[in-house]
Amino acid sequence: MIRELDLTVDALKIRGQLYLPEKTAPPSPAVILCHGIPSGLADPTDGGYPLLARTISGEGLAVYTFRFRGSGESQGNFDIPGWTRDLRAAVDTVYKQPEIDPKRLALVGFSAGASVSIYVAAQDRRVAAVAACASPADFSSISESAGFQTTLQHFRQIGIIRDPAFPPSLPGWLEGFRSVNALQAIPSISPRPVLLIHAAQDPVVPLSNSERLYQAAGEPRQFIVIPGDEHRLRRSQTAVNCLINWLKANLN
Repeated sequence: MIRELDLTVDALKIRGQLYLPEKTAPPSPAVILCHGIPSGLADPTDGGYPLLARTISGEGLAVYTFRFRGSGESQGNFDIPGWTRDLRAAVDTVYKQPEIDPKRLALVGFSAGASVSIYVAAQDRRVAAVAACASPADFSSISESAGFQTTLQHFRQIGIIRDPAFPPSLPGWLEGFRSVNALQAIPSISPRPVLLIHAAQDPVVPLSNSERLYQAAGEPRQFIVIPGDEHRLRRSQTAVNCLINWLKANLN
């Protein structure tokens, strides 16, 4: 069963859906999926996060998938501290659903969404486990880049920054990327389990990012390196299988 479950954060509508498993009696363990920065390129053969949500819910877990501000049908503009507030609101909402077991709630993030998942989980003890796929250790590639004006223009072109007057303060916007630091946050997740998955030749976020995160994480922790150069690991059957097995082991 799929239920529309939108959020309101900072007066913005954040669009989301809750996938409830058919073969698990409630209350069910639950997963919140967190996407990365959109590429702006549509692939008609890609089922996207709804396909991943259906796959995971078919294994007996409830799944909440939503679009961060500035993405898809959600309102607003791309802003990393804003993304952390969106995710906190998602945790608040999913945690209260009667079909969900609040003691078995995991975050599963991809790329920038993985960094945000680590950051939020470090501060919110309601999160029982975190899986981070192709996660940047930090956002220094954006906040410290001499070409940040080009990056900002790129975000406008792909439609995740929509308002001409945004950001109201460029230094403040860049500082937001510095403040959301997964490498500094990840030690605080322990003793809750952490999974890191990364492709060996990821061309977007180098493998060294997850290596640094793994070194900083406390126990229990697991690090899986898969062959190939796929950055969007939701499209890797190997990565998805590893993820599902880990979720079932740590939430059931």
